[in-house]
Amino acid sequence: METAIITGASKGLGAAVAKLFLESGINVVGISRTDNTQLYSYAKENNADYQFISCDLSEKDAIEKVCQSLEEILFNDTLSKLYLINNAGLVDPIDRAENIEIDDLMKQIHVNTVAPMALTNYFLKKATENNIQLLTAIVTSGAADKPKYGWSVYCSTKASMNMYTQTVAIEQAETEHAIIAFSPGVMDTGMQEIIRSSSQGAFKDVESFRALKENNQLRDADVIGGVLIDILMDDNIENGKIYDVREYI
Repeated sequence: METAIITGASKGLGAAVAKLFLESGINVVGISRTDNTQLYSYAKENNADYQFISCDLSEKDAIEKVCQSLEEILFNDTLSKLYLINNAGLVDPIDRAENIEIDDLMKQIHVNTVAPMALTNYFLKKATENNIQLLTAIVTSGAADKPKYGWSVYCSTKASMNMYTQTVAIEQAETEHAIIAFSPGVMDTGMQEIIRSSSQGAFKDVESFRALKENNQLRDADVIGGVLIDILMDDNIENGKIYDVREYI
């Protein structure tokens, strides 16, 4: 039995990836603040199982509780492979650095950096203890190596996740585990709506992002999700690589 843990599974890329895993007969555990009831239907249609765990990934205690719950659910004699898709992320607050309040700063860092690191660390340990292969994907961004006015926190968190991916890959080089980062490009998701609602003063590139929507240049999340699934299913997956969707579509 194979199972995928997906953060931010209720919408956008997370929901698309969850659907594709279920259609492949792979069980899914979705972790997010809200549920997506359609995923239960996809699971039933494909003789797979979908479970939802409500969690605010900005809270340390909530992350620890999720890890404990998942350990009880997952690690048994039937589990053969585990996928961990760290998809959840926050782009807001979008503003000049001096205008960002510490509470907002901490929340964004916790969701974008602390949560995926904590989940990956935990399940690397548990997968190793149980002799189960773990394949981890962290959703990153082109903003990781291209600074953008108003995105000081977002760019920094994504850059840190790229380095984390490469470092953990070195540590796991002699194991069956693999970790990658995946840059999905611009998609038609709720995150894009948040970006387009920014003011010019907070985000200088806002008009270019509005133009992407107006000119139908935002890719569908299902298409991007398909690329990520293909990468994860490839026997030649490159441990530590920062994959970019532009290499495929």
